[in-house]
Amino acid sequence: MNITEKILSQKLGTEVAPGEIIEVGVDLAMSHDGTSPPAIKTFEKISDKVWDNEKIAIVFDHVIPANTIGSAEFQKVARNFIKTQNITHHYTHGEGICHQVLPEKGLVEPGKIIVGADSHTCTYGAFGAFSTGMGATDLAMVYATGKTWFMVPEALKIEVEGKLPEGIVSKDLILNIIGEVGIAGATYKTAEFCGETIDNLDVESRMTMTNMAIEMGAKNGIMEPNKATIDYVCNRTGKKESQLNILKSDKDAIYEKEYFFNVDDLEAQIACPNDVDNVKPISQVVGTHIDQGFIGSCTNGRLSDLEAAAKVLEGKKVHDDVRLIIIPASKEIYEIAMERGYVKTFLDSGAILCNPGCGPCLGGHMGVLTEGETSISSTNRNFKGRMGDSNSSVYLANPAVVAASAISGYIENPDNLS
Repeated sequence: MNITEKILSQKLGTEVAPGEIIEVGVDLAMSHDGTSPPAIKTFEKISDKVWDNEKIAIVFDHVIPANTIGSAEFQKVARNFIKTQNITHHYTHGEGICHQVLPEKGLVEPGKIIVGADSHTCTYGAFGAFSTGMGATDLAMVYATGKTWFMVPEALKIEVEGKLPEGIVSKDLILNIIGEVGIAGATYKTAEFCGETIDNLDVESRMTMTNMAIEMGAKNGIMEPNKATIDYVCNRTGKKESQLNILKSDKDAIYEKEYFFNVDDLEAQIACPNDVDNVKPISQVVGTHIDQGFIGSCTNGRLSDLEAAAKVLEGKKVHDDVRLIIIPASKEIYEIAMERGYVKTFLDSGAILCNPGCGPCLGGHMGVLTEGETSISSTNRNFKGRMGDSNSSVYLANPAVVAASAISGYIENPDNLS
């Protein structure tokens, strides 16, 4: 069996097989300011008390602070629900993006089943958990019963070997993989990442990989926990390694399809408009005009991302024709970035620094594009109209490339900056 099958089997109490429809209990259910109100509205039609107030997490991150009367009303509904149901884990004061905050707060562990009303809930697979997104109606049933149904997914084995070249990071790797597998190539399947390269990735890099599993259509992305991951979880939860439910795929586990990648010669990758699998090496898109750069999101707003951007921006200025927006993924990351001097570097360069949250990633606020504008972004999606006007364009890249492009006024390889 593979990791995902083991987690589901363990929770169900009997072995499962791909294609089987099962109902299982969940260990954690999450919603944010955009999806909580619809879930709450449905929940109130079927129950007056949540199944477990300590296994629900609500995070305000998509539009924080509220930018319209509508978003303020949504947040009011969620706050009232938190108080009425005595929800233990609530982060509504700008603590950061849900997919960063939950691991920071020690709510994510290997072997857990985690669901959330957000498609990028698959991020927690970086910790060896089965995690997946769902709609608000399905989440309402989880809030009421603590259970949900799944069709046990077939699995894709994505093996990666080699050492990432200098300046090439996991964002480049996952874009390369998506370019090969396709945006629908893993639909309702487990994307299991393994191999020497994956084993050697740090926690933040692993989260970037599983975060974007949904961009292949995957039901979940998952990895066997490595030492860095285990140490992180122990530090955040206060548990010992022996107390964690660490599962690994059997050597003879069966996969629907297997992919192999070698990263020794990997070039920085760019996802071009308007699909995440429209991936090209940076050498093919250098010189493309941009109006905006964005570094942040649940994909690449972490400390290592800010560090990479700061190294590029140190002593340089953002081009007069470009807005560079930088948003740390969490309050904790923001504070460390301040201590390390990254924030001053950003401000000195002419970048705009905003409070932790999703910001312009979803075209919500703090950097929406108008007609004809082009952005290069460290986010996860570049669909038509994703960050604003339907006639705007979005390129996806790693944070260092975004920073270099903001300096140049066009898409640029950081290695080419003098």
